[in-house]
Formats: sequence, structure tokens, C-alpha cells
Amino acid sequence: MTTTPIPGPGPAGEEALRRALGARTRPPRPGPLSASLTHSWRTLTKFRSSPAQLIDIVLMPIVFLLMFTYLFGGAFAGSTSDYLQFFLPGILVMTVVLMTVYTGTALNTDITKGVFDRFRTLPFWQPATIVGNLLGDLVRYTIALTITTGLGLLLGFRPAGGLTGVLLTMLLLICFAFSVGWIFAALGVVVRSPESVSGTSMIVMFPLIFTSNVFVDTATMPGWMQAIVSVNPVSHAATAARGLMHGTATPGQLGLVLLTSAALIVVFAPLTMYLYRNKNRR
Repeated sequence: MTTTPIPGPGPAGEEALRRALGARTRPPRPGPLSASLTHSWRTLTKFRSSPAQLIDIVLMPIVFLLMFTYLFGGAFAGSTSDYLQFFLPGILVMTVVLMTVYTGTALNTDITKGVFDRFRTLPFWQPATIVGNLLGDLVRYTIALTITTGLGLLLGFRPAGGLTGVLLTMLLLICFAFSVGWIFAALGVVVRSPESVSGTSMIVMFPLIFTSNVFVDTATMPGWMQAIVSVNPVSHAATAARGLMHGTATPGQLGLVLLTSAALIVVFAPLTMYLYRNKNRR
């Protein structure tokens, strides 16, 4: 069977094609901030396709707050009301720290599903994929902190630090959670599946949370346990949160949390970027 070649456009047609293609100027390449905010918005829109994330954000802190306050509050503090004043700042810390695992899970999901390969062909600042996920998680932290604090107020929690103390506590914990999220972002780049991120993270997170002063006062523990709890970053965050909520925070308590947050970012942000770039070259 003989095929007749299709003639190409003549000189006039080529000139018209060039004019059509060159009629518009090429849009500028998005900068790091623009690309990061775009990926942040993409992270937030995932709520539509995965409403289970909202269930975790809303239900998990509520269940823990109600369960520990009314099941163990009398045994820990003598009354549920007294325990609520101690426990609520701690549950806020626990909530945002556990939620940082989502950063690594979401990043690893993009990698395993091939979205990562599509992103690396596009002309934008490549680390925006990671930074955008972390920025989007700030909204999750804010929602969870607001809901948990609101429930605590309904149950009888009364912060002596007032509204200012509550807002400063939220800002401090969002900063702390942002820094912890870089740890799981690095983990999400190197492991093979989202399930591995979750499993490995919980092995690390639960010992950190339960060997802290989130649930009980450090003074009630044995001496050897107090030594462990006193160096736990989660304990530092819980102590600072209680101080801000009740108006007793000291510069040392706040400075320790901020210093820890800065150290985590300085160490794990470059490490995550390095791992991400190397994965791009494979």
C-alpha cells in the first residue's frame, strides 16, 4: 500500500504559525514563594478527596481529651477539673506532634504514585513540593488547636493567661510542629511506602510522648524517669504551653522551645533538600 506524504506548510504558512506562537509573551517562571504557596493550596485541596484526614484532625484530640480527663483525671489529680487545667496544654502538644507524620506520608504518597516524576519536569523551584506540604499543614494544626481549645473551654478549662496566652500558645506550638515536620519530610523521601512512614514514625513518636510531662507532673515520677523527661523536647513544649496558658511562662521556657525548633530546622531542612535533590537525579 502506497502512502502519499502530507505536504508541510509553505513559507507563508510557516510565517503565520510563527506569528501565532509568538503573539503572547511567555509567562515568567514562578518564584520559590509562589511555587510553595501553590503546593500549599494543593495540600489543602486534598481534604476533598481524603475526608478521613479531617476526621483524624477533629476526632483524635477530642477523644484523647475526654478519655484522659474523665477516666484518669480523678486518679492523676484528685478531680477532673484540676486535671483538665494541667492536661489541656499537654494534649495540644500531643495533637500537633502526632499530626506532623502527615507531612512525610503525603510526600511519600506523591513519590510512590509518580506525581513526583511529573513535578520534576516542570520549571519551578523543586523544593516547593516539600515546603508547600509543610505550609499546608499549618492550617491543619490551627484547626486542631482551635477545636481542642474550644472543647476544653466548654468543659471548664480556664486559662489565667487569657486570650493572649491562648493565642501565643497556638503560635508557639505551630512553630514547634513545623520544625518537627521536617523530620518526617526527610523520612518520607527515603522510605518506600506511606505505610512505612506511619509505622516508623509511631515507633518514635509514642515513646517521646509518653515519656514526657504531657499526662502527669514530672514531680510524681521516679528520679531516673525525671531525668529522661527533663530532656525530652515534647516536655519542653508542654511546659511552655502550660506557662503561656496560665500566665506563668518564663523567657527560659519559651527560649528553649524556640531554640529546639530552630535546631531541628537547621539540621533537617537541608538534609531533606539534599535527599530530595539526590532522588531527582535517579
